[in-house]
Amino acid sequence: MTVLDQLAATIASRKGADPDTSWTAKLLSKGPEKCAEKFGEEAVEAIIEAVKGDRAGLTSEAADVLYHLLVMLAARDVPLSDVLAELERREGTSGIAEKAARPGA
Repeated sequence: MTVLDQLAATIASRKGADPDTSWTAKLLSKGPEKCAEKFGEEAVEAIIEAVKGDRAGLTSEAADVLYHLLVMLAARDVPLSDVLAELERREGTSGIAEKAARPGA
């Protein structure tokens, strides 16, 4: 089990937990829209660190992005395994070809 699998399992276990005792439960209790908003905020913070060239800052913010992505997925009942399966399906396919094959492309 990878650290991402472990984190996703921990997040799933916090669904329905007391929001006063768990940051994850607090985020999830606010609904999928708030989880998505928080993910967006963290993504912007990671972008800022990348532009600044701050390796340590980017590393920290990237960890926050991954955590909040998993929370957002959990809020919409999308398991990490589905995302990993989609990445596996795309493996070996040119990004240009993959985008061209999308509906509406």
